[in-house]
Amino acid sequence: MRVVGGKWRGKPLRAPKGTQTRPTTDRTREALFSMLTSRLDLTDLRVLDLFAGTGALGLEALSRGANFCLFIETQSAARGAIRDNVETCQATGHSKIFRRDATDLGPCTGGGVYDLVFADPPYRQGLGERALSALQRGGWLAEEALIVVEEDKRAVFQVPDGFAEVERRLKGDTELIFCTPLSR
Repeated sequence: MRVVGGKWRGKPLRAPKGTQTRPTTDRTREALFSMLTSRLDLTDLRVLDLFAGTGALGLEALSRGANFCLFIETQSAARGAIRDNVETCQATGHSKIFRRDATDLGPCTGGGVYDLVFADPPYRQGLGERALSALQRGGWLAEEALIVVEEDKRAVFQVPDGFAEVERRLKGDTELIFCTPLSR
């Protein structure tokens, strides 16, 4: 696994041992970021990486010009991998790692809201929907935020109230769901 684009292209990324973390493949990340860069300029964005795992999605955004990434992860082995990957990419000054449940974030405090959110939860458990609702309740999202949820294509992902679905794309067994918050 490696960073596939931007200033850190080719940097190796470490995944924790075991099967609790399911990293987004290089190929899927490359396709995702191709779609994203056709929609928005990543320069100076604030990024939130929920269910961060290895941190690959957030690091990919930082590599391509995002200003800051907050990684949210509950598993200690995954947080260790994220720390190692942040250090490998020398992104310490542009990131933080929080041990927090992405489905129960609480209020957004300090630092401001987020422009781009990645939610890559364990598949087929309804955690993506719950995480989006938590983002809305806690005031984590910029008005024009773009959220990308990664889910198993066999799951039935329902965009929660307060969000508009923009697009869905299939990449192998993975479905990428793009949505935005509705105006308040």
